[in-house]
Amino acid sequence: MPLPMIRVILPQHLQILAAAPREVALDVPPPVTQWSIIDALEARYPALTGTIRDHHTQKRRPLVRFFACEEDVSFDPPDAPLPEKIASGEEPLYIIGAIAGGGG
Repeated sequence: MPLPMIRVILPQHLQILAAAPREVALDVPPPVTQWSIIDALEARYPALTGTIRDHHTQKRRPLVRFFACEEDVSFDPPDAPLPEKIASGEEPLYIIGAIAGGGG
């Protein structure tokens, strides 16, 4: 039985860097987690390696957020299973580049 296609929505700067479309479909074996999706994404688009998570620590970069089913899951354990709607491909995982601003 084929795996469901996991859908990922990329922010524009990562689309440009990877020469990827806004929505990417990936084969991700269960359990579907933040890190299993990022592993598949980096395997498909090597230019993204190190942009979403640090090369050495493997921690999510501070200005990157993950949204699943309209919930911010950025601070959930990266190896925790994502909601079934993400795992089934019904809903996409959004990767958002947060914007840092300075007051003045």
